[in-house]
Amino acid sequence: MTAKKTTTKKATKKAATRKASAKKTATAKATKMSGLDAAAKVLAEAGEPMNAKAICEAALAKGYWATKGATPWATLYSAMIREIAAKRDMSRFRKTARGMFEIVK
Repeated sequence: MTAKKTTTKKATKKAATRKASAKKTATAKATKMSGLDAAAKVLAEAGEPMNAKAICEAALAKGYWATKGATPWATLYSAMIREIAAKRDMSRFRKTARGMFEIVK
């Protein structure tokens, strides 16, 4: 006995939907920047140490990052501290003073 492959409208529609959503996800990920990537870009452009709130305000104003959180600077501060602790010498950020960060060159 040979198994005959049958294709239904429903199966064809599902496959087409999956392909379309995969394309949307790929393009959305390419244009969307994470908070840490936005912070690194802002610090590189500034060329001087900044605090998390100033970094956050600059990233939001320039459109690098979008968030609906109540305290995005606290989230950004925490993420930068976690990256410094986890990656140590390989981190993109360095803490220069209390609450101040700079980009590692």
